[in-house]
Amino acid sequence: MSSRESLREAIEAADLRTLVLCLFHWTGDRKWLEDPYRPQRDVRLIADPSAGFSGEVQSELKTAALAILADGVPTAAIDDPGPELFHELMSVCLGEKVAPEYVALMREDMGYDDGDAHWQGTRPEDLDIAVLIVGAGVSGLCLATKLDALGVPFVLIERNADVGGTWFENTYPGCGVDTPNHFYSYSFALNPKWKHYFSPREELQAYVEECADLFNLRSRIRYNTTLAAAVWDEERQSWSATLTSDGGSETLEARVVVTATGHFNQPRAPHFEGQDTFAGRIVHSARWPDDLDLNGKRVAVIGTGASSMQLVPAIADEVATLDIFQRSPQWVRPVPEYNVAMNPASRWLFEHLPHYAKWYRFAEFWRYGDGLLRYLRKDPEWPYPERSLNRINERHRVEMTEFIERELAAKPELIDDCMPTYPPFGKRILIDNGWFSTLCRDHVSLCTSTIERFEAAGVRTADGCLHEADIIVLATGFAITDLASRVDIRGRAGRRLADDWADENPTAYLGMAVPEFPNFFVMYGPNTNMGHGGSGIFLAETQTRYITRTIVAMAEAGISAIDCRPERRTAYTQEIDELHERLIWTHTGMTTYYRNKHGAVRSPMPFRLVEYWNRTRNPDLGDYRITERSCWEFRDGCDDR
Repeated sequence: MSSRESLREAIEAADLRTLVLCLFHWTGDRKWLEDPYRPQRDVRLIADPSAGFSGEVQSELKTAALAILADGVPTAAIDDPGPELFHELMSVCLGEKVAPEYVALMREDMGYDDGDAHWQGTRPEDLDIAVLIVGAGVSGLCLATKLDALGVPFVLIERNADVGGTWFENTYPGCGVDTPNHFYSYSFALNPKWKHYFSPREELQAYVEECADLFNLRSRIRYNTTLAAAVWDEERQSWSATLTSDGGSETLEARVVVTATGHFNQPRAPHFEGQDTFAGRIVHSARWPDDLDLNGKRVAVIGTGASSMQLVPAIADEVATLDIFQRSPQWVRPVPEYNVAMNPASRWLFEHLPHYAKWYRFAEFWRYGDGLLRYLRKDPEWPYPERSLNRINERHRVEMTEFIERELAAKPELIDDCMPTYPPFGKRILIDNGWFSTLCRDHVSLCTSTIERFEAAGVRTADGCLHEADIIVLATGFAITDLASRVDIRGRAGRRLADDWADENPTAYLGMAVPEFPNFFVMYGPNTNMGHGGSGIFLAETQTRYITRTIVAMAEAGISAIDCRPERRTAYTQEIDELHERLIWTHTGMTTYYRNKHGAVRSPMPFRLVEYWNRTRNPDLGDYRITERSCWEFRDGCDDR
């Protein structure tokens, strides 16, 4: 195939709303921003690549792009459009008006503005800050990359044998991301090689490994090493950390400790009566054994959450029988592109056209970011609060109800069992992976009776039925209320983080800082999960920016320690709770891992992404009590700060 034929094939596969903006960048001609070249608004998670254009306009756009690119990628007539024009381009791309507050965020995300921390002058020669980072998943690697760029020494430890965190550990069949992967990537390391709209685990793990190599981190990580304990030394103004590995234990001193272990690193494995009598094998989906053979086996899967919804369709062809045990039904969002591979020709566009990659990512950010949150607020005047929150939420309910009814037409007796009674998005929204069509298969059964006990031959339910099984899979999710407090972390006066976060109530200022724990940060901590949509990697970048800018400010101001003011955390937590009272996750008609046993929401954030980005963009040392390096004296709000 000639290069021109390859180029033509790539342009044929282009997303045209993105291509329109490229034409403007290349030519500077404003005609590309006017009708008939303005894309139509599209709220689907993966938008129609035709952008609503007529066949004639589609042909014109592709012909123009082919002519411009025939002699190579041109120098852009307008590379950086500047804030005002950039704002206009955002609205053109989406076919809707974009609020001005998103301009600064997206200019940084797209690389037009620099959002990284920097020294005001040269790096201080007497820099005595060393950082211990716990966890080499996407958050830990992000922080290590930016600390390295600043010249701040760090030690990065990882309990596993390689990087990846969640994506290294979760290897169950069907495992993948439910965020569009062009958004689920670092803004400073876009991946032109994605093969899918929603990548399977293998692609995601490969991407994380490539990023670790790209930034020269992978060979510098201490693998198979865990943090056993960390104790704050007031006299030395540093942390004494006990690390354990196959070689034994050792003590490491660090000025700053950052736990980057996240929400989903500790499987939740409930114990069932008679579990020890089961004659077969019991596994948790998050600890999938490499040697597990499902071929021809009778398999029982306990749970119908995100992991189960990915796992069940992936193993259905392999097993003899498949019994699925459901505690409560889930709302499911149909996304036709979930299992669809991207056109390979389109990867050329991402690899060779920087503006194309940036604007495509922006469009995914918008559709999977903040747009949904406003529809998850309770309308006090809504007449049907038991089933939905507001008019739009009711429309979502109707759409998903009709989808479930269509999918289960072959087994209508399952409809009542599969139809949730709580409002859509009240629990983590799931993406259909062939779930309902799998339930309709003859060798698959959905069991809604309560599990009474395990027996040697299988699972006994309250209706008296014995479900025979060779293998039981616990797809029961993760324990998220402990977070970093699983480790013995002790702050000032020996205060234990486990005590501070006791009774399933982890709280932290901005989800990162805890009073009485100086120079200690939690990444992906309490109330930073994104229940309304978003990307864990976007979150990692916002928190990395906050932590690195804080460290720079400490070094330049001669500060040895900062300690979050208790009143700041108290006010922040109160704000979190008040906002959640107006949102769906406090709805009384359901249980969810988002809430603790007292009903407080401690997993998702109640803010839009742009709000959290603004709150974490420029740290305010006034939020902290400060100990200056010069005198090692603790000062509650230095008078010169």
